[in-house]
Amino acid sequence: MSKVVNDHMRVLLRDIAEPTDGAFVDGPFGSNLKSDEYVESGVRLIQLQNIGDGYWKDDNKKFINAVKFRSLARHGAIPGDIAIAKMADPVARACIVPRGQEQYVVVADCIRLRVDETRFDPRYIVRAINGHGTRTEAERKSIGSTRIRINLGTLKTVSCLVPPLRQQQAIAGILDTLDTTIRQTEAIIEKLKQVKQGLVHDLLTRGIDANGELRPPPCKAPHLYKDSPLGWIPREWEALHLRDVGESVTGSTPPSVDPLAWGVGWPFITPVDVLEDHNIESAERSVSNRGASYVRMLPPKATLVVCIGSTIGKVGITAVEACTNQQINALVPSKNMAPEFVYLAVQMHVEQLRAMAGLQAVPIVNKTSFASIVIPIASLAEQTEIAGRIAAISARLRQESASATKMRALKSGLMDDLLTGRVRVTPLLQGGGQSPSEGNT
Repeated sequence: MSKVVNDHMRVLLRDIAEPTDGAFVDGPFGSNLKSDEYVESGVRLIQLQNIGDGYWKDDNKKFINAVKFRSLARHGAIPGDIAIAKMADPVARACIVPRGQEQYVVVADCIRLRVDETRFDPRYIVRAINGHGTRTEAERKSIGSTRIRINLGTLKTVSCLVPPLRQQQAIAGILDTLDTTIRQTEAIIEKLKQVKQGLVHDLLTRGIDANGELRPPPCKAPHLYKDSPLGWIPREWEALHLRDVGESVTGSTPPSVDPLAWGVGWPFITPVDVLEDHNIESAERSVSNRGASYVRMLPPKATLVVCIGSTIGKVGITAVEACTNQQINALVPSKNMAPEFVYLAVQMHVEQLRAMAGLQAVPIVNKTSFASIVIPIASLAEQTEIAGRIAAISARLRQESASATKMRALKSGLMDDLLTGRVRVTPLLQGGGQSPSEGNT
């Protein structure tokens, strides 16, 4: 080991391992562990599919029985060990073995590292292994052209930047806190998605009564509903074709031979610009004033755009004046329609569009077929109320998603700074104990 910057030492992975025989091992040869020896429960296998880039992936569960494990005990792993992948993608990615089982065993393409915890914190080491510097070194030392791999002997020569133990613990604690916050936010996002999905279905099939409450379902209050081409809908509602809801506009493309048609100007929306639950405010390409003369410009906002060619069924709503290509059909809702409600209704009943496309040799929906799609329509006041409730939960989803994105970016930058020593963690260690300037002892 040689000293580098800010008390960090460059340490080979073999020197991070516990000083015992078998502290750093890979899995058994394939012939020593065959798929017909897998059982429903017992000792859990650690496979490539279980090793995420810094996290454990709990799917793809496979086990061997205790008798078989005794012959493979050298390859065993326990919670707190580090599992490392020999193969991409990416190569040498690592994660902590979780507490879910008392005993694990690594398979042929995986490696188990048991850290010397008197000098190193496994939580820090696993992040260092996944860090940019160590990852780059591992990739450089790997072999193979299509899918690179690294063997155990080579991996032992790969190095990590490691500060004194107390700094490792402080850095790991900071990153653990961020990871916990990110996981909690991701859990909130998934819960909100489920809530939104259920709410959209209920509001678009049952609606809101005069008291502002969700109507009881048809099975409990059949007198509140009537039959329609869409099934049971509230008595006050109608099932209307899109041609009765607004004007349908098929897109077109300015001639490619006219370079002056393109440039700064209005967004030219194509299917790639239509993103779920996002108002369309821009596009990858724009048409100029000259280009606008070739196409039908849509109103400044709140126009539905529905993909009728590639990626059939994607639905968006505009927030700016724009135009579309011929793989998109736009719907300009009538004045007595709430565009956001119509957007939700079309999105919910988009399977009609896909069914129409399936009847064509080349999957595409023409303007006439598009206009024949049937959706449920409530009174304007009820449409507005329904759209508002969905908008509120959508806003919360965007807020939580933005927060998660921000935290992931913060973690990425902070990891790089802390793991390289560019940002010091020593202020967190003030108050006694080992000095950060002391070695890894």
